[in-house]
Amino acid sequence: MSQYDLVTIGSGPAGEKGAAQAAYFGHRVAVVDRNPRPGGAPVNSGGIPTKTLREAATYLTGFRRREIYGVGISLEPDVLLDRLRTRATDVQEKVGAAVRANLERHDIEFVVGEATLDEGGVRVADEAGDERLLEARVVLVASGSRPWHPDWIPFDDPDVHDSDTILDLDRIPGSMVVIGGGPVGVEYASIFTALGVSVTVIDMADRLVPFLDTEISDVLRAHMEEAGVRMILGQSGTVHRNEERLQVTVGEEAVLNPDIVLFAAGRVGNTEVLGVAEAGVACDERGRVVVDEEYRTSAPGIYAAGDVIGPPALASVSTEQGRVAICHAFEIPFKETVDPLPPYGVYSIPEVGMVGMTEEAARDAGLEVEVGRSWFADNPRSAIAGTQQGLIKLVFDRKDRRLLGTHIVGEEATELIHQAQAVIHNSGTIDYFIDSTYNVPTRSEVFKYAAYDGLQQLAGE
Repeated sequence: MSQYDLVTIGSGPAGEKGAAQAAYFGHRVAVVDRNPRPGGAPVNSGGIPTKTLREAATYLTGFRRREIYGVGISLEPDVLLDRLRTRATDVQEKVGAAVRANLERHDIEFVVGEATLDEGGVRVADEAGDERLLEARVVLVASGSRPWHPDWIPFDDPDVHDSDTILDLDRIPGSMVVIGGGPVGVEYASIFTALGVSVTVIDMADRLVPFLDTEISDVLRAHMEEAGVRMILGQSGTVHRNEERLQVTVGEEAVLNPDIVLFAAGRVGNTEVLGVAEAGVACDERGRVVVDEEYRTSAPGIYAAGDVIGPPALASVSTEQGRVAICHAFEIPFKETVDPLPPYGVYSIPEVGMVGMTEEAARDAGLEVEVGRSWFADNPRSAIAGTQQGLIKLVFDRKDRRLLGTHIVGEEATELIHQAQAVIHNSGTIDYFIDSTYNVPTRSEVFKYAAYDGLQQLAGE
């Protein structure tokens, strides 16, 4: 039996940062994870490997430069797959090592095993079946989530994958159907298109990534279709094996026979083996832990944060949820709330970044808004790089020019979006971009010209 102030279940962003927060303020902490490589899903099955595959695929195939230089890199499929895997594994090892180093730096014990909530703490069973009780004043459930497996998708078929098993492919397929037009679906559709795979995306929604600004979603779709992705939106698909081939039926007529299917539509909380019911921890129908505004669960002394509590399920937000939960649990006067204005990033090709209100949301809220746009096709740095897809869109209040939201589709959108986040956080106006001086040539110049476009829209009344 070991005694701790805090035991965290899960070493992903919420678990790691929550643990470090407690340890920094002098508490004895242990982190439990079933995976010997810390970092949770972002390191082992989600963000890091997916984004690494994206970068490796575009580099190894010359995807971004084919048109401007007229050449591409041609590798045999088995060689290409080996290089992709090697690169992804290298990055996973480096980031996982950084997480482990952070735990060690804070004198946090890392325990590998299967965790179960127990009276007064957490019981851990190792691979040999030996159990150990970790007593704790506070438990933070940060066990993450996993892909949803609806019973109408035949996941027992070796060619039907979710976003975890797709990373274990033993070949690059010739064709692929992606069911799900959300962030995960469009990211993998982009990656496999860059690898030369014929990709079809199917989704019940009438547009890609529905939480995006409608215009941005439409531009993303246009660029993906230009790259070769086939879109079937507003319809569902059924999957079964017909003799030797997979068969995906859409509606009453369309029948596709892809080499593989990726189902990327939804996730469930990793709580099925934690003993949440026995511990008195309430969960919803998807196994996600129910928490209050301070991340308390329905059981005394047990908190939860990260993907296990559901949307927005962003690593960046999970990090802050873990810290805020621990500050409330131990009454640490450091961080009381999570940033109410987090940026969103979709690592498709091209990328998407957004922060604040969409144009539709602002109008629905009764605000008088105007929009300023600047296209990367007019940006010198983008012309030099050959990455001229997309635009930036500023949504602002007509009365005082206060910036309400910013939406970007294009290269480095997930980096550029933070400039807008800072302006909105400080209640700034689009004049901030006009008054600022930008290096030339840079992609950041699009902010200035989008702001000028916004002023022109006002002047044109």
